[in-house]
Amino acid sequence: MILFAGKVILLDIEGTTASVDFVHDVMFPFVTRNLSSFLDSTWGQAETMAACERIAKDAGFESLEAWQKVTGKGPRELVEVQIAELMRGDVKATGLKAMQGLVWQAGFDSGELIAPIYEDVLPQLELWRQAGIDIRIYSSGSIAAQKLFFGHTQHGNVLACFSGHYDTTIGGKKDSESYQKIAADIGVKPADILFVSDLEGELEAARAAGVQVAAAIRPGNKPLSETADFPRISSFAEIRIA
Repeated sequence: MILFAGKVILLDIEGTTASVDFVHDVMFPFVTRNLSSFLDSTWGQAETMAACERIAKDAGFESLEAWQKVTGKGPRELVEVQIAELMRGDVKATGLKAMQGLVWQAGFDSGELIAPIYEDVLPQLELWRQAGIDIRIYSSGSIAAQKLFFGHTQHGNVLACFSGHYDTTIGGKKDSESYQKIAADIGVKPADILFVSDLEGELEAARAAGVQVAAAIRPGNKPLSETADFPRISSFAEIRIA
């Protein structure tokens, strides 16, 4: 059990509030299956093209047009091939996450996708809020994708539980400066934040920033190393508010 006397609980999603299997076995394949048809139906629309431009920048080019001129390939081909490569490598690229979020939105809006959060999550979110805790999400998935996810769970829309969302636009999750920026954005000291994640690199970065941490031990998560010395929880119920 962890007794937390701070002000903010910052949560990861994959492997912490929801199963790694759902993200990898359902959400990612959904993008792979539906990307081409999604681009067919939305090509030229502002949000889609903004994601494409970000993908071009992530690939090292000033714009999608510049990328096309250098390679001599069509913009659709460049985007689709790049997304496939990034997804195969599980790269946490901002442009990829933006595009995934748009494709997932179509799936959540249609009802084909429903986000199964762990059963211990919602009761504890409600208890923490009643205790005056500020609860926020920090995920490599885009903020738009986070809101889609928590807006379409098996319990319905639970977005009201969260005061804020952060993604890689504030910095990488294995960069300690990111957690300092989050603390500054909230207006609290890093020590007043408890960050919960399943990944050692993220926990180490948060701790280096002065943030309190807890490792989420969930079914299917990658085991922690023998040298990992983080407090561990297998349920949010193990986090008690002082």
